[in-house]
Amino acid sequence: MYTTLKNVTQTAEDLNMTIGAFNAHNLEMMPEMIRAAKEMGSPIIIQTSIATARYIGFKVMVAVAKQLAEDEMVDVALHLDHAQDFDDIKEAIDSGYTSVMYDGSQLPFKENIAKTRAVVQYAHKHGASVEGELGTIGGTEEGIHVEEADRIYTSPEDVVEFVKETGVDALAIAIGTNHGQFKSKTEVNIPLLKEIHQVTDIPLVVHGGTGVKEEDYPDLINNGIRKFNVGTELLVNWTKEAKACFAETPVNKSLRHNVIPANLAVKEIIKHKIGLFMNVDSPIKVAQ
Repeated sequence: MYTTLKNVTQTAEDLNMTIGAFNAHNLEMMPEMIRAAKEMGSPIIIQTSIATARYIGFKVMVAVAKQLAEDEMVDVALHLDHAQDFDDIKEAIDSGYTSVMYDGSQLPFKENIAKTRAVVQYAHKHGASVEGELGTIGGTEEGIHVEEADRIYTSPEDVVEFVKETGVDALAIAIGTNHGQFKSKTEVNIPLLKEIHQVTDIPLVVHGGTGVKEEDYPDLINNGIRKFNVGTELLVNWTKEAKACFAETPVNKSLRHNVIPANLAVKEIIKHKIGLFMNVDSPIKVAQ
């Protein structure tokens, strides 16, 4: 079923798991991404940057996601990641995206609340979900770079007020992760996550998931992480496989022979991640 972020994170809350939010960097990736979720028995969030959505076409993304969700019998949410411009958000929602992230994390706290609230009002009126962000996540995402010295961790006190005043459906928090990190792993601040989880029941979101150690997944999930973003790992491995195939393929051989192995590499990563995200060794309900 083609559904919303709110619905799939409710499933995650009910089962004490997290839902993988995987960045589609081109249209060719999408069928195998969704088939991976089908084979693992999990919902999936397909997310795009604004640049990717424009490259493919907002309405094309929606049409393909809807059709694949129906054909493969998988709960699929289509999410616009890190949007800061109201026009981009409106275009995504009007085109049929079921979820958007408004990233006001670089703004003063009150301005972030006011602008996020406006997005929530429009999105909810049209049946879409909204993810907000508090604190600043390190690294580089679509050309936006945050230095380590400029990173701000999320305040539990701010979370309470932000969620109350905005009505967001999910909240991205800064607990030490970095966008674009794939050559090393970060130290996530689990004690801070626990503090945040104790003061809110809003679904929490990890950005920069490629740089998170897999052994930290259970602690993250058991403390409220219900959406887990993975993008760089997919991009790097798709490109590696495609480069190897293109280097060896005759120029008159169909392109699909180069692209299919890259898509399958992405599929296997997603299946592996979903297997961990399902948190099968932890109980459905975790004592607080």
